[in-house]
Amino acid sequence: MAGPDAGSTIQIQSYKHDGKIHRIWEDSLVLKATDTVVIVANDKALVKESDGRTWITREPAICYFHSRYWFNIISMLRNDGIYYYCNISSPFVYDEEALKYIDYDLDVKVYPDMTYVILDEDEYDEHKKLMNYPRVLDRILHNNMEFLLRLVRQRKGPFSADFVDQWYERYLTYR
Repeated sequence: MAGPDAGSTIQIQSYKHDGKIHRIWEDSLVLKATDTVVIVANDKALVKESDGRTWITREPAICYFHSRYWFNIISMLRNDGIYYYCNISSPFVYDEEALKYIDYDLDVKVYPDMTYVILDEDEYDEHKKLMNYPRVLDRILHNNMEFLLRLVRQRKGPFSADFVDQWYERYLTYR
């Protein structure tokens, strides 16, 4: 899979398990792209919801996507620290149109002190029944949730002390 070029801007498309578009982020700047990892940044990005509503993100964000992990991580740089919003999702794919993934509703919000809360378990259970998630998929998603929470507790990967700072500095060199 050929990825986007560093320095280019891409669209990010989130889908649901049934193939319907969920959300689109316009104009994210690619900071790193390999076969397995894509790191992008955006600030005041236009977001389009499936129901036609639009909104603009409020702060700079560094977004981490992996082709093997069933989650992605949005690190939001706020005045009082870095907040992380983690989507339990399919691994990303990239085509000439956009970076794409399937959003599986379960989310983890991580606070600057590395405490966290799991969100939308009821929405996940509802969609699991409605869209007939296979048992193996349910297992994959929960195993990846556990792996993600281990990264948070150990402050590894995108949760390490200098990860966001390093990529935000790179983002600023493009601006």
